[in-house]
Amino acid sequence: MVTEGNLNLNTQPVLTAPLSLESDDSSSDSNYRAPNVVKRVLSLLNNARTGSDLTRLQLPPLFNIPKSQLQCYGESVYSVNTDVLSKCSHEETPLARFISVVAWSISTVRPLAFGLAPYNPVLGETHHVSRGTLNVLLEQVSHHPPVTALQATDKKHNIEMLWCHSPLPKFYGTHIETEVHGSRQLKLLDQNETYTMNSPKLVIRLFPIPRVEWMGNVRVHCQETGLEADLSYRGNSFFPRPSMHRSIKGTIFLSSTSEALCEINGHWDRTVAVKSVATGETSIIYNAKEALAGLKAPVVDDPKAISSNESTVVWGKVSEAILQKAWDKAREAKSRVEEWQRQMAVERSSSRQEWAPKHFMVSRSAETGWDCSPKNNAVPPAPIRAPDR
Repeated sequence: MVTEGNLNLNTQPVLTAPLSLESDDSSSDSNYRAPNVVKRVLSLLNNARTGSDLTRLQLPPLFNIPKSQLQCYGESVYSVNTDVLSKCSHEETPLARFISVVAWSISTVRPLAFGLAPYNPVLGETHHVSRGTLNVLLEQVSHHPPVTALQATDKKHNIEMLWCHSPLPKFYGTHIETEVHGSRQLKLLDQNETYTMNSPKLVIRLFPIPRVEWMGNVRVHCQETGLEADLSYRGNSFFPRPSMHRSIKGTIFLSSTSEALCEINGHWDRTVAVKSVATGETSIIYNAKEALAGLKAPVVDDPKAISSNESTVVWGKVSEAILQKAWDKAREAKSRVEEWQRQMAVERSSSRQEWAPKHFMVSRSAETGWDCSPKNNAVPPAPIRAPDR
């Protein structure tokens, strides 16, 4: 087996502000958003058939935000104003810890602007960022189908995280629906508790009002405590209704008896509350404005330690051009990245060598579709750092 070579463009990392509460505001992406996005999206999908798989669709830079999907996954873990994650391990009771995990899971959902998408990661692309004592590492372990692995460790709070994601976008005439296959696993080592959960679907609606929504059911489960939650992410099916827009509703219950313990209600871009079934007491468990408003871009601490396969390096020239609205330069730079990937695939095929990820072991799973196991027990500190606030 061989690991992927690097693009070797001598590019400096280009770091942009993370997806935040303002990311779907038309004014927030004015630095790089192309004009007439709605018409351009409809033109792009003109020849797509209903139900068709869009994973191989090549987007021109006009439709890209200046970051890779790898970065977007990573940002949902390390870019946050409040330390939602470490709180999970310090609550005193199993139920309180479970509620904190539910709140953290909600915090990983970020808004997207209509008509814009991150780059499709190339095979072997990595993203390595630290925030405080939390170290996060991602790698693109498959290109077709696209599969991303994420490992995060925090020795101070004894937390481990493992994600394995494979998004599958399909076109349905009036909307595009992306189902994220795979699972998320969060371990609270001091408590000997493991939490598993899935992801909601990303739905891009074209009519009657163009918008992007997270929808579908998410299940959070802890086998050690027997606690489980069913969460429903809801959106507007046709005409806008404020009560439904970005709403979330769910129940926390005991797996063994299905006894309901708490009710979850709110909006993932505003506030989410939990209500005790036994006492009727209600409290806010998540405030999106506190957690996700005004997020700042990571910074480079050690330029010499950055990998040549780092997302912000691989796509650096493309991102620079998009930020400058230099669309011809962006197309040329993106074509170089895509051509490099095709060349690497040809070389592997001609030498009959199978590619192997550098940081993860990957296998098929009957339950989740893919299993990604880290090769190292802990993620080292990264040369790129996300600010604590």
